[in-house]
Amino acid sequence: MQPDEVKRLLEARIEGCEFHIQGEGCNFQVTAIGGVFEGMSPVKRQQLIYAALSEEIASGALHAITIRTLTPAQWAEASPDSDRA
Repeated sequence: MQPDEVKRLLEARIEGCEFHIQGEGCNFQVTAIGGVFEGMSPVKRQQLIYAALSEEIASGALHAITIRTLTPAQWAEASPDSDRA
């Protein structure tokens, strides 16, 4: 798979999120930013992403996935362009 394929799958299966995908073959790093993560535990956030990719994981098309989930506020805080001192 290619990063753009993973991104298309996630965008089609989880509404209201922005995805940044890196990697190749069957190993990818997924960064997901969305209001859907507000109030969710870290485990629930990861489960949401895994569930969206369950078919590809089961088939072996995706093997290793590193997931980072952030709310829009957390993303703004983590962004190198933020005004943090």
